[in-house]
Amino acid sequence: MLAEEPSTKGVFRRFWPYLRPHRVIVFGAMLASLASTAAVVAIAPVIGWGVDAVTDHDRSRLWWAVAVLAVVVVARMLLLRQSEVLLSRAGERTIRGLRDLVVERLAAAPLRFVEAHRTGDLLRRSTGEIADLTLFLRDQLPNLIGVTLTVVLTTGLLLVYSWLLTLLLIALFLPLAVGVLGWFNAGAAGTFGRQAASDAAMTATFTETLTAHEALVAPGRPDEWVRRFRRDNDELRTANERAIDAQCRLELFGALEGLATAALLLLGVWLVRGDHLGVGTVVVFVLATRNLFESLLTLSGIAGQAQLARVGLARLVDLLTVLPPVAAPPDGAAADAGLPARGDLTARGVTFAYGDTDVVRNVSVTFPPGDRAGLIGVTGSGKTTLAKVLTGLYEPDSGVVCFGGVDLRTVHPAQVRERIVLVPQQVHLIGGTLAENLALTPGAPDRAAMEGAVAQLGLTDWVDGLDGGLDADLGTRGERLSAGERQIVGLLRAALVDPPVLVLDEATADLDPQAARRLEDAVERLRPGRTLLVIAHRPTTVERLPRTVRVEAGRLS
Repeated sequence: MLAEEPSTKGVFRRFWPYLRPHRVIVFGAMLASLASTAAVVAIAPVIGWGVDAVTDHDRSRLWWAVAVLAVVVVARMLLLRQSEVLLSRAGERTIRGLRDLVVERLAAAPLRFVEAHRTGDLLRRSTGEIADLTLFLRDQLPNLIGVTLTVVLTTGLLLVYSWLLTLLLIALFLPLAVGVLGWFNAGAAGTFGRQAASDAAMTATFTETLTAHEALVAPGRPDEWVRRFRRDNDELRTANERAIDAQCRLELFGALEGLATAALLLLGVWLVRGDHLGVGTVVVFVLATRNLFESLLTLSGIAGQAQLARVGLARLVDLLTVLPPVAAPPDGAAADAGLPARGDLTARGVTFAYGDTDVVRNVSVTFPPGDRAGLIGVTGSGKTTLAKVLTGLYEPDSGVVCFGGVDLRTVHPAQVRERIVLVPQQVHLIGGTLAENLALTPGAPDRAAMEGAVAQLGLTDWVDGLDGGLDADLGTRGERLSAGERQIVGLLRAALVDPPVLVLDEATADLDPQAARRLEDAVERLRPGRTLLVIAHRPTTVERLPRTVRVEAGRLS
């Protein structure tokens, strides 16, 4: 299960395996950033060199200082551009790889996992978190790397010029800076995680209520949608306000900069008058210290965005960690060796639960090749859940489901889908044409295969009656088809797979007689040579089956 607020501890170490394929370009970008930052830090000592040349009336050294300064400025500009380009490329490649990986793993995720989590939360993690991370890598990461290197190199420069003055500055202002950062971290602990969780909850609520729009509007209850969304929106607003409050604490770095500059000027004047330091050294310290505190101030501004990115990264890594890597599909002989072409479909001691509630309880049943059987029982008896277990869509909590004596858990899911096909009560369609929906069938069937399946099921007249035939636009979610016609699409998909076992879940439930008759005729054409299991309520459907298996409270009777 996914954690609502996953820990951010060690998140970059956990993220490294996903970044490793791009380590070369990332390393190159880091080197370019280091060179660019070194050029920025070098500006202060070059100016100090020029100031000393002026005070010593050394015109030649002054011109050299001007020339070196011009070279450093141009080099810094070119290196900065190169580092930003490399970092952007590294970020885009990493994000592209993450998008592909998340979609690939979600597509192969067990149905039980997807159903156990709110759609909006999965949507937020797989799109929103990646989008936020993209913005951070593109816009903030170059600044974060640059200012961090600036702080380190500037501190080293100051130590070279005057370790005593540097130590005094560190002793005076480092404790204050650490205190400000500690205050920020204390406020940030849990705040940004709560903000991300609230954002995901609001997305989930909006997604779910949008999907259930008809169910809310039809009885005249759109206010329920507004109430639920407003509740989650208020929680997100509160979380955002707390995050802003934590970020505002970092503004104290501006006050620290002013105090440090004033103290440095007073101390520098006193040391120059006592001939302990040159004017150029004081200029270097003033410029470098200002550069140091501006970097710290920039760093403090990025810290909030970095914390958000860190939380989003933790949620994304949590998703990738929970989802197992996609196994490679079997090839050729390996696929043939996995499951036989025909065989008994057998469940032995199968149990399945949603949380602490057992829905299927110690079920043992066998369906021999060519069997025609109905799974019957009252609503809520566990028929559909048992069907999903038998077809390998759910993995049983205990017991085993075998086809031809082979445990379904020991073979690749692609093989199971080729042997056992479930046509659900609600056939899901994508926006597009009938042909594009049929193309979702395993094996990417071509046009000829689709036309053959239509003819096999005796549905040529029905397809020809659609505006465009196989190229008919079915609408955004297939809303241009009736419930019975959607079931027909499900049967056509099954015919394209040509499985030895076909399971129909309430295929004719709530259909008008004409649609049910057309569907049952198509099923009869599809039935020969295969095992047929039907979950049914209609007496006419049950009467056409040689035997029935009754399910009561998750058990067979």
